[in-house]
Amino acid sequence: MKWILASLLSLGLFGCGSHNIEQYEGTMPSLTLEQFFDGELKAYGLVLDRNGGLTRRFEVDLVADWEGNKGLIKEWFIFDDGEKTTRVWELTKTSENTYEGTAGDVVGTAEGTINGSALYWKYELQVPVGDTVYDLTLDDWMFLFDEQRLFNKN
Repeated sequence: MKWILASLLSLGLFGCGSHNIEQYEGTMPSLTLEQFFDGELKAYGLVLDRNGGLTRRFEVDLVADWEGNKGLIKEWFIFDDGEKTTRVWELTKTSENTYEGTAGDVVGTAEGTINGSALYWKYELQVPVGDTVYDLTLDDWMFLFDEQRLFNKN
């Protein structure tokens, strides 16, 4: 089974960072979304506060399938406090290294670019906190470690 290790940072840390996708040209192993996100996958992640303190842990079961340039990724989240959520991504490969995606809690369309072993995925995610829903801009970076492991940092 393939594994994804993820971290989600909460309010205040999204959009930080100074690297760009071009700097990963030629890095190996080369990431292809349709190859990695295929079949059943498992992810583990953390939610950190703006000071880097751990607030929650989560596990995600994923099932991904591609037909031509269209992908469907279903995600079932289970948080350590018992909360359960689901997200379904509908993806489209728009060129050799670019993708677009939509999901129920994503505002508009997510845009992704792959270069070498890296994927840069940018989108706005609606995150409920109490009675308020925040639209958070995510600069989502994924790095392929090997055929079985992908590391994700928001």
